Amino acid sequence: MVAPRAGARRRVSVLVTGAGGYVGSLLVESLAGLERVVALDLRPAEPARRVEGVEYRAADVCGAETAAAIRELRPRAVVHLAAVVDPPPGMTREALHRIDVLGTQNVLEACVAAQVGRIVVTSSGAAYGYYPDNPAAIAEDWPLRGNPEFAYSDHKRQVEALLARYRASHPALAQFVFRACTVIGARTRNQITALFARPRLLAIRGAASPFSFIWDGDVVECLARALASERPGIYNLAGDGALTVQEIAWRLGKPCLEVPAGLLRAALALLRPLGLTRYGPEQVDFLRYRPVLDNTRLKSVFGFTPRYGSREAFEQWAVAHAAA
Repeated sequence: MVAPRAGARRRVSVLVTGAGGYVGSLLVESLAGLERVVALDLRPAEPARRVEGVEYRAADVCGAETAAAIRELRPRAVVHLAAVVDPPPGMTREALHRIDVLGTQNVLEACVAAQVGRIVVTSSGAAYGYYPDNPAAIAEDWPLRGNPEFAYSDHKRQVEALLARYRASHPALAQFVFRACTVIGARTRNQITALFARPRLLAIRGAASPFSFIWDGDVVECLARALASERPGIYNLAGDGALTVQEIAWRLGKPCLEVPAGLLRAALALLRPLGLTRYGPEQVDFLRYRPVLDNTRLKSVFGFTPRYGSREAFEQWAVAHAAA
């Protein structure tokens, strides 16, 4: 066996898109030293926050530079995390679609061209949609309906349709698709945790509004396992169980205001045009009909059991934020 030349570079093992995001930065940190990692993001991590041994590149997920990087490096696997979870004020639906959907298409085309062997993609339980006839626990064979009025949900549905077409036309590219519920961790701050940070929580009268949670460390471990797994497929990524808004309010020691759905919808329709809230009437169903994900297949087929259930993950978050 011929030894590699001194200073020779290993072939890139993993290329991560959206590497500057919350989950992306945690994943890159966990893989450093185990794999040769290239981290792509529109705004790469600042030098002081970069992980030793990781190559950082600036790249628009929709742009030629992302496709060129994949074709140049020909990684063994791509982890596609680039998406807009919490859009900044003023971001248009067209801009969101470009990143979420066209960005995914750009990555898939480049993976096929470079003969990448596997792609790991974070989807979302939001792809199922927020509907009153959703089952109490949604399995992976439930239809993906999204919600046209809710960009994130609709775009995840479109991304999954795109992935399905590529599974049919390019079976050599093994897909590991994880439909995640709400991700929380000690440092999580997003539009969901912002609801919990308010002086009092809002609930829809007569609705349980269940929240499924997955701990960020469990997400990272699951994605890392997918890089070596021989079980491609689609998996719900969630901790066991769920918590109602009322249970969350009780744990946080906060009052819970229960409002009729029609009244809340009318109030949001009035207040958003006045700039008094960022939320519109479409957010009522987002709170009212939250999908709870069945993680049986994740555990029995993929072979991963999250360390924390939804209740335990939320407790960890609550303790961390009480001390902050």
